[in-house]
Amino acid sequence: MIGIAGAGKIGAQSALEIASMGLDDIALVDIVPGLAEGEALDISHRLSDAGIDVDVTGSEDFSMLKGADLVILAAGLGRKPGMTRMDLLSKNAGIIASVTKEVVKYAPDSVLLMMTNPMDAMTYISFKTSGFPRERVVGQGGLLDNSRFKYVLAKKLGVSRGSITSLVLGEHGENMIPLASHTYISGVPLTSLLNEVEIQQAIDDTRKVAADVISKKGATVFAPGRVVARMAKAIIDDTKEVLPASAYLEGEYGLSGICIGVPLRLGKGGIEKIYELKLSDKERDWFNKGADTLREAISSLTF
Repeated sequence: MIGIAGAGKIGAQSALEIASMGLDDIALVDIVPGLAEGEALDISHRLSDAGIDVDVTGSEDFSMLKGADLVILAAGLGRKPGMTRMDLLSKNAGIIASVTKEVVKYAPDSVLLMMTNPMDAMTYISFKTSGFPRERVVGQGGLLDNSRFKYVLAKKLGVSRGSITSLVLGEHGENMIPLASHTYISGVPLTSLLNEVEIQQAIDDTRKVAADVISKKGATVFAPGRVVARMAKAIIDDTKEVLPASAYLEGEYGLSGICIGVPLRLGKGGIEKIYELKLSDKERDWFNKGADTLREAISSLTF
């Protein structure tokens, strides 16, 4: 069974995406009276029309998460127009710490998958609060950022999105690193198709695109729901997919004591392996800049 803590827009969309895959039964929990139950009913009616037989239930009671193999953490406040992810730091830290304690009580053997922003810092809080091994706490940001990088490149190059192999590492925020040096168009290096100025513009556009969506419709919903469902499938079905996500580092990339986006392999027990890539000097500088931002953020917190 998959638990989702937080039945707001992103939590509900994640539930819909996961349920539509027929991946597993889902328990939605939210402290807002009736919200999780209402979303569960709506999703169940959608599944009935599609002939998908998974059970989706909703409640205000965290005991609904009992025995979950995976719990997705989507509780907390979302970004408003004009806000950065870090503006949510103090507001969401206490919420995530509290929710994590409830998850540990009822699903002590689960893998935790963080969605709440600022995602890397919240992943760190959940890791420290839960006492789980680092393999069982992961954050979703890198895969989402990568989907946005592919969108930007496909428009710029006039190619199919499916022909692009790319990677985004680092902080899920203003210091994210779309890796031009590891981006290919059906094997053709991006660096042979765009000049340095054009590549930098694509990177800048990727960093700003979420804020653009929020300014126009109030929240990013569909893309986060899609990528968290993909990560859920990797964990529940033990697919061993390698993708970018936030993990607690213990010496990888020369860093320790923070959660940040890196390439990793996901399976039934969560993070199975972290891969270290050779970064250019510029990419390494951005990676370290994001790490410094995250260190400063978590040092200011009490939870």
